[in-house]
Amino acid sequence: MARYYDPIRDMNRLMDAAFRQAPTSPSMPLDLYRMGENFFAKIDLPGVDPASIDIDVEDRTLTVRAERAGAQSDDMEWLTHERPVGTFARQLTLGYGVALDKIEADYADGVLTLTIPVAEEAKPRKIQVRHKDDGKVIEAESNEG
Repeated sequence: MARYYDPIRDMNRLMDAAFRQAPTSPSMPLDLYRMGENFFAKIDLPGVDPASIDIDVEDRTLTVRAERAGAQSDDMEWLTHERPVGTFARQLTLGYGVALDKIEADYADGVLTLTIPVAEEAKPRKIQVRHKDDGKVIEAESNEG
């Protein structure tokens, strides 16, 4: 059985492996979903000290910052160092239908959970419809939203 040898493909594979760059900034994987009248953002931050987590909201932009310190010792010799250390940051642009003053944050098992409630003015509500028929008023409810 003859094998096809492509020196260019093999050279490309070697060059890709040699020049592959690690991400320039540590990542913060995020899940975002809505359940009922709340939005939830779950952000993976394993190994982060909860005291280093900083959450700000300014001009409808929510910013999460956290820091993971690296292990450092004079007698330590790294064999593999793949876990990112340093400051992590992630921004979310929030819509006008959320209650910025009621956002809550919880950190457990390496996951930061942000609970972002829907604002009262953005919630669906019932509108009452009045109907005049033969001089008497009949009231009915409409199912708006």
